Amino acid sequence: MKNSTEEKKAYERMKPGAITAQGFLGDDDRGLADIVAADEEAFRRHALVFEVVAEELERLRDAGGRGLGEAITVEGKWLVQAGDARGVLPCPWGDGVFHKNAIEVERVETGSRVAYSDLSIHMLRAHHFCQGKGHSFRLEPETLKKLFG
Repeated sequence: MKNSTEEKKAYERMKPGAITAQGFLGDDDRGLADIVAADEEAFRRHALVFEVVAEELERLRDAGGRGLGEAITVEGKWLVQAGDARGVLPCPWGDGVFHKNAIEVERVETGSRVAYSDLSIHMLRAHHFCQGKGHSFRLEPETLKKLFG
């Protein structure tokens, strides 16, 4: 799939060293439009809705924040650890700046886990970008399905 000019610029900002040391692409060598199209298809296949998943990730982030950096159990289903870092990160698409943080969520009964940030939530909701395969903050659709059922 062909990338738009906007996607080409965002893709360049996703490379390691542009915004973050590790970038946003992991070891994925596909173009941005192809990554997004594949993730949109996976969301459809798993009956996931980007907005609903983003809201759940925010809800768990907020609940985990009550642990003050320590992992806590939320609703008896999830083990959540939310940590803050100093600073902010801009979205590679240039449409916002987001608090620098890291949240880890594990579904206790299945062991499915994801790590994400406020920027991850924004990119999922606004751009349908789950991050590249192999990235530590990738929101893999299959894992999200296992996490939320």
